[in-house]
Amino acid sequence: MKMFATLRPATVATFARWFAVAALSTAVAAPALAQELKVGYVNSERVLRESNAAKAAQTKLETEFGKRERDLNEATTRLKAAADKLEKDGPTLAPAELQRRQRELVDQDRDLQRKRREFQEDLNQRRNEELAAVVERANRVIRQIYETEKYDLILQEVIFASARVDITDKVIRQLNAPAAAPAATPGR
Repeated sequence: MKMFATLRPATVATFARWFAVAALSTAVAAPALAQELKVGYVNSERVLRESNAAKAAQTKLETEFGKRERDLNEATTRLKAAADKLEKDGPTLAPAELQRRQRELVDQDRDLQRKRREFQEDLNQRRNEELAAVVERANRVIRQIYETEKYDLILQEVIFASARVDITDKVIRQLNAPAAAPAATPGR
């Protein structure tokens, strides 16, 4: 404020007018610049949930790991039945026989837990492989949309996005199209 105290009122008024014009021209130009920028948003979670490629990957995993999971569930049921039988028969068994059966149950439980861990590790590894393939295909489709429709920016992780910039449905449609897989590598 002290710097304006030494200026004549006419100079202050001229400065104020100049400032107002500059602020107004910036306010008018900002939307014009924003309209020139073409932005898109893709909801990756929806793509991985709704695309045919993701559904096919899930079906493939269920087919590949279904029998093994059923076998583990049956082994769990058998182990629980054996534990219940031991609890029921325990009071009538000789101490040595009781101890032997308890050790067998502990060994069976340990083996079952090991098999469950191995199953989960194998399933996670295969799921990651399948999802990586889907993500790679989706990224090629997104890149194709980016290049053909002349986007300046396509985002995948945002907090909020309006429906105006959401191109997820377009990505899913192109990913589901039979020609999406072969036409996937523009420029590579």
